[in-house]
Amino acid sequence: MSHPAHSESVERVAVWDRFVRFFHWSLVACVTLNLFVLEEGETPHRWAGYAAAALVAARVVWGFVGSRHARFADFFPTPSRVAAHLRALRAGRHLPTAGHNPLGAVMMLALMGLVLSLGATGYMMGTDAFWGEEWLEALHESLSTLLLASVGLHAAAALVMSRVERTPLVKAMVTGVKERRRAR
Repeated sequence: MSHPAHSESVERVAVWDRFVRFFHWSLVACVTLNLFVLEEGETPHRWAGYAAAALVAARVVWGFVGSRHARFADFFPTPSRVAAHLRALRAGRHLPTAGHNPLGAVMMLALMGLVLSLGATGYMMGTDAFWGEEWLEALHESLSTLLLASVGLHAAAALVMSRVERTPLVKAMVTGVKERRRAR
């Protein structure tokens, strides 16, 4: 017995501009280097941390002046947006979004906050006022562990949501174009 062929349509939406993609993958490189390659406290580790913080600062500016889907106004995770998104997910529905969905926006802002906090605590550890302060070193290490866990959650969520949304999200962050598959 043969099965009828399923046809799909593919909707393509330009979402992530070049700066957003450059920011994302450059930040991935800085964080990966600092977590797994560079020696803690050494000059290359510090400069990769400063580069990560500078990238986040530039992304914050771009969140106000950049392209449509890069702007915070396009995806800012208000409580009502997050609640509606969670209700839809619990009901087995998906509310399509061109840019970040509300939970993705929460994660993005959390990751950026963690990177800035790591940059600030890392900088402070190199100053005379805070040199050798164990509490600051412990805070920096805890923030680093939290960032690693958050990055893991972010990557897992991107893969899960790719299936839920029928949209290859990692590919979209490379090409800048979201391809949403819809059954006809």
